Amino acid sequence: MRLNIQDHVDWLIQQGMACNDIGQLVAALCRRLIANGLPIWQASIAMPSIHPVYRGVSASFTRGAEAVTENDEYGSANEESFARTSIFHLLETGMLFGRWQISRGEGVELYPDLAELLRKGGTDHVVNLVAFPTEVALRGMAFSVTTDCATGFSDAHLETLKALLPSLGLTCYRMAATKTATDMLAVYTGAKTSVHILGGETQRGAGGALHAAILLADLSNFTALTEWHSRDEIVAILNQRFELVGQNVEEHNGEILKFMGDSILAIFPADIESPNEACRNAIASARHILAANAALNDDRARRSGPPVDIDVVLHLGEVFYGNIGARGRLDFTVIGPAVNETSRLEKLCDQLQEHLLLSESFAAACGLACERLGDFKLRGVSKLAAVFKLA
Repeated sequence: MRLNIQDHVDWLIQQGMACNDIGQLVAALCRRLIANGLPIWQASIAMPSIHPVYRGVSASFTRGAEAVTENDEYGSANEESFARTSIFHLLETGMLFGRWQISRGEGVELYPDLAELLRKGGTDHVVNLVAFPTEVALRGMAFSVTTDCATGFSDAHLETLKALLPSLGLTCYRMAATKTATDMLAVYTGAKTSVHILGGETQRGAGGALHAAILLADLSNFTALTEWHSRDEIVAILNQRFELVGQNVEEHNGEILKFMGDSILAIFPADIESPNEACRNAIASARHILAANAALNDDRARRSGPPVDIDVVLHLGEVFYGNIGARGRLDFTVIGPAVNETSRLEKLCDQLQEHLLLSESFAAACGLACERLGDFKLRGVSKLAAVFKLA
């Protein structure tokens, strides 16, 4: 079939506007090139990411198989082995192109990835790097191509790959930028909230009423802990407890909206006519949080460390869910009397020596047996608040 570079360039530009799947991109591109006579056996696209968990993302294609996409975590075996790859060699030496005719033994003793390709039948391996704009931490992308053809890649094959790099790099940059924006917005605002923001709900004051079970978790002895531990140890304790709370909130269909010093605010959206399911999810989350924290405290006790106590308060009510803030700095969060009451109720945990308290509205809706602990005056709340615990 006659090779028309412009056809592939036009296709890549179109993919840059329509595609967000790097695995789909590399597989479709390779199949197009194979149909045009390029002897591609394996190929991959690898890009770094700006993410607190993942160092980068890569998608690999093998002729006759489906593409495989992987996220490489920081500290993983993949990250350690990356330092011994041909791509890392190019990055360290500042080169944008590398070729190893592995059937002749080139590079196989230096780079385990090339030795593995040779073992599986590869003969010639090419890596092209494309740099991204320097204003972001996304350094660029790597396009690696391997053939199992006995004669390797011809000069014409290499020129074809080179000619496609600008449009391929542009497409990958757009995909990386979109993925970064989506991933990081979810990291900093929550997965559900980020959908609202990306959907265009960005005007100050935009939002609406939401009926929800509200969970407030607080490290009750945090001030004392700061006197026992160094700054780095305090950060580690906070991260460990916040991870514990976050995991259990998300596993029960809730979402963290805000970290407030040593406290966490989360919601479980509820059906106003039938809030039982949201309340049950919130209770399950709270129980798991306290059980997991107790296990961590048992471990701390074995190492002669003071316990890290968590108090949890559950409330049910209507909140405003939307954009609050200054013109150039907004927070997509919840506000309203129900949020304020939840915060005031948390102050009763120490007084009542309870790690889990329920408001009257929550106790009435959760469908579980509850014990009334009394009526209490809450700061800024006109009427007395009935407070409950699980029976």
